Amino acid sequence: MSTTDHTHDPAAQSWVSSANEATGDFPIQNLPFGAFRRAGSDEDVRIGVAIGDQILDLKLAAERGRWSTAVQVLLQPLAQGDLNAFMAQPPVARLALRHALFEALLAGSKQEAALRGALLQQADAEMQLPCRINDYTDFYTGIHHAVTVGKLFRPDNPLLPNYKWVPIGYHGRSSSIVSSGTPLRRPRGQLKPPSAETPVFGASQRIDYELELGLFVGPGNALGEPIAMQDAEDHLFGLCLLNDWSARDIQPWEYQPLGPFLAKNFGSTISPWIVTMEALAPFRCGFERPAGDPAPLPYLDSEANRQQGSLDIELEVWLQTAAMREQDLAPVRLVRSNFRHAYWTLAQMLTHHASNGCNLNPGDLLGTGTQSGPLPEEAGSLLELTQGGKQAFNLPNGESRTFIQDGDTVILRAHAERAGARRIGFGDCAGRLLPALA
Repeated sequence: MSTTDHTHDPAAQSWVSSANEATGDFPIQNLPFGAFRRAGSDEDVRIGVAIGDQILDLKLAAERGRWSTAVQVLLQPLAQGDLNAFMAQPPVARLALRHALFEALLAGSKQEAALRGALLQQADAEMQLPCRINDYTDFYTGIHHAVTVGKLFRPDNPLLPNYKWVPIGYHGRSSSIVSSGTPLRRPRGQLKPPSAETPVFGASQRIDYELELGLFVGPGNALGEPIAMQDAEDHLFGLCLLNDWSARDIQPWEYQPLGPFLAKNFGSTISPWIVTMEALAPFRCGFERPAGDPAPLPYLDSEANRQQGSLDIELEVWLQTAAMREQDLAPVRLVRSNFRHAYWTLAQMLTHHASNGCNLNPGDLLGTGTQSGPLPEEAGSLLELTQGGKQAFNLPNGESRTFIQDGDTVILRAHAERAGARRIGFGDCAGRLLPALA
C-alpha cells in the first residue's frame, strides 16, 4: 500500500507557477498521467504529466532532461507513447519515476531550463484515452445507490441477499469508452412501456448519468493465478472519473436475466488524467462495515484493508444545459458525494475479480459503480435524485429536469483534501448528449 513521503509535502512548490494555486487540480503533489496530441496536429499520441495548467511532454522530457540510467529506462515506454508498458511496472519502479519527476519540477530544480521547452498548455492539447483499455468491468459498490434504486423496484426487499457478501459486477464494453469532451448520441433501443403489451424500438427518453470512479489495473496476473488481498494494492495503478451513461427505459426490459447490455454500452466517459495511487496516499482512511453487517469472507479481508483500504475523495456532478450555454451561464452543481461511502474497497474489487483465476492486464478498467451518499442530495444518478423520474428538479435559469435532454452537458468533478496534505484533483469528466439519429 502506498505511503506518504516527501512528494506529499504540502509546502512543496513547483517552478511551474500555475501548479502553486491553492485550488488547482494538478499541484506538484499530484502528477497524474494522460495521453494527448497538440490540438489540430496529426502527430502520434504522447504521454504527459499534468502540472498546473501545463502538460510535461514525457517524450521531450526524456530527450532534454538529465536523468539517471534507471529513470531513463522507466521513461522509455512513456516517451514512445506506451503508458500500458509503464503501468506493468511494480510499485517500486513507479515510485522511483514519481520521485524523479517531482525533483525535476520542484522550485529551484536544475532541470527547469531543460524542461521548460517540454511543456504544453493543456488548453492547446487534445486529450485522448490515457491508455489502451482492452477490458472493462463495472462493479456495484455504492450501497446507498443500490438500496435507493432497489426500493424503486422492490420496496420490501431493496437489497438482494448476495450484496453484502460478494462484490457485484458485470463485464462492460471497452470499445465505447471515450475521453472527456467527446459528445455521445442518444441511443435507440427496444423499450416496453408499462402499459404496452409488446415492446417498441425507438430513442431512449430516460438518459441518466452515473457518478463513478474508474480503477486502472497496473501489473496483471497470469490466467489461473488469483491475486491475494495482501498483494492487491501492488496491482492498483490509479483512478479516473467515470460517467457510465445509462438508458433507464431500455435497461429494465433487457437486463433480465443476464444483466446490463445495450442500456449501458452506448458510451462511457472517463476523465483524461489517471491520478496514481501514490498521489492518493495521504487520503487513505479506514474501512469499516456498519454494525451488524457480515464481515467479508477471509479472502476479501486483511488488516491493512481495514486500517487504510478506503479513500476520502469528494465527488460532484455538474450540469449545463444548452439554454445555459446560450445565456453564458456557468454549470450548476447538482449533487456532492464521497467515495468513502463505498461498501467494497478497490483492493476487494480487484481481488474478487481475479479470485477465480481471471487474468487482469495493465490498463484494464474497473468501474466502482454509482457512488451515492446516505442523504438525498448525495444521489449519484438522476434515477435516485428524481425518484425514478417522478420528481423533477429546478435549475436556476427556470428549466427543470427529470432526465438528461439533448444538448445537456454533464460534468463530473472530484478532489481529495485533508488537513496536512495538499489538495489534488482529477480534472473534468465532461460529456454532451446529442440527439438520436433518425
